[in-house]
Amino acid sequence: MPLAVENFPELFTSFCAAVVRRLPFGLGTVVAPSFLGFALINGFTFGVDLALLTLAHGVFGLPLPVSVTVAYLCAFALSFVLNRSMNFRSHAPAGRQAVLYAIAVGINYVVFILGVGAGLAVMGLEYHLARILAGACEGVFLYCVMRWVVFPGRSGRGPARRPRRVSSQDRDCRVGFL
Repeated sequence: MPLAVENFPELFTSFCAAVVRRLPFGLGTVVAPSFLGFALINGFTFGVDLALLTLAHGVFGLPLPVSVTVAYLCAFALSFVLNRSMNFRSHAPAGRQAVLYAIAVGINYVVFILGVGAGLAVMGLEYHLARILAGACEGVFLYCVMRWVVFPGRSGRGPARRPRRVSSQDRDCRVGFL
């Protein structure tokens, strides 16, 4: 069976659930599959962030604050799209979610990127390492915000379930019980 793009979110969610079920020491009962999905997606987008930061600052010579901001915004737009479609598999209106996410990203930017990341760089820590440390802090914050505020409809405990198709015979039987 060929791998279709529309099947990828379901495969991704199933993969995360299968990995979490196999975690040792009972961690599978504590770690949500959506946390693993978030870690994989945001690990990827963090790589995009660092690559764009390196291009903007290291190659094109843009000032560090501009480079950090451009890389950050591009990576977080990608993170929103991938987490919404593949990890949290939300079908709620995207507008409200995008506004909540933008607020969270703004808070995250001020506190972790400018506060922690830029602060450490100004204090002399190499800017890639400062960005990695800030990234660890923002990861915890953003997962919590995405799971419980932006995409609250799923528990994060496994693949999203599709509604079961109801045959006309089943529908007729249930009407009397409604």
